Amino acid sequence: MIPVVAPTSTPDIGSLARRVHQRVLAGEVSLDLDEPSVTRSAVDDLVRREAPLLPAADVDLVTDVVLARAVGLGPLEPLLTEPGITDIMVNGGGRVWVERDGRLTATDLVLSEATVLHLIERVVAPLGLHVDRASPVVDARLVDGSRVHAVVRPLAVDGPCLTIRRFATRTISLDEIAGAGVVGLLAWAVGARSNLIVSGGAGAGKTTLLNALGAYIPDHERVVTIEDAAELRLPGAHVVRLEARPPSAEGMGEVRIRELVRAALRMRPDRIVVGEVRSGEALDMLQAMNTGHEGSLSTCHANSPADALRRLETMVLMAEVALPHAVVRDQLASALDLVVQVGRAADGRRAVTDVAEVGRVDGSGALGVRSLTAAGALVALPDRPVRGVGAPGPDPSWVER
Repeated sequence: MIPVVAPTSTPDIGSLARRVHQRVLAGEVSLDLDEPSVTRSAVDDLVRREAPLLPAADVDLVTDVVLARAVGLGPLEPLLTEPGITDIMVNGGGRVWVERDGRLTATDLVLSEATVLHLIERVVAPLGLHVDRASPVVDARLVDGSRVHAVVRPLAVDGPCLTIRRFATRTISLDEIAGAGVVGLLAWAVGARSNLIVSGGAGAGKTTLLNALGAYIPDHERVVTIEDAAELRLPGAHVVRLEARPPSAEGMGEVRIRELVRAALRMRPDRIVVGEVRSGEALDMLQAMNTGHEGSLSTCHANSPADALRRLETMVLMAEVALPHAVVRDQLASALDLVVQVGRAADGRRAVTDVAEVGRVDGSGALGVRSLTAAGALVALPDRPVRGVGAPGPDPSWVER
């Protein structure tokens, strides 16, 4: 029987949470992740036994803190539940920054190196991965699809760095990031089975735009998505999601994007959506677009539509296939219809900044690009033939004079 002693002052919530957490770690209660209500009730009872006269509101607060430490990502858990936060960055030294509504902001949170290493281990251990001096870089993802990247010593000179790119919980519509004319053109392009590449910098909103474009894919079409970390949430009724797999701690079992693209070709897809091309899989993607899988979508990092084509050309050459440059350019010109550039403004807002039509290889051997927009407004329509059988051409009323 635990004696009840009336406290002379309000107990320190942090200290109380630490004591209860230690009792949880000691196994005084059993945490059932499949039954969160039972787990919460057990921790709640433990808090009341530790501080019998604690007000109900404080009991709930301590329980939340203990559960976050025991089954979540501890001190980062409140940031993971805040809707406006898209990125969480723990720098070497433990200072925590967040991107909130498109802007970087420093928080008051500073974590010890031991805490950061514990958080990283908590993320990667269930996936059969580990991070240490021999393997100081690791990529993983949380249950909700959020991407996790970690770098530890000796590569991270000032201490372990942890970056979490949160999975977007709210679907962004196309008209939130583009003007009316551009929306009309892009919606038509997806429906008419044009092949599109979305380009932009890191954090510019490429995946967000890809999700928005996916809303215009007809429900009866079978779509196969291929990603490093499954972030896409296409709204169609027939979507098959594939995710690459990094090598295990023993260096075995890796499955690359390129292998998944080849596998997707055997799955009877109407469209293939590659979350991002980074290397030799660009060649497989172009071949898929040129062999009956029109309407496919992908993204790449680039500063402009012209840069995107040059980067794709370089990535095709990384496929270790001895193709002449002229053949690669012909493949690009034949496979791609539009390049959509997305960017982030100084206020954090993401928007479509340019839409360019892919031209043909000219007499000098260069691949042409014709911009269809000016200052975000649609000023011209594409000239390329429509790929979709029976699909109408673009509507001149979309052009904004």
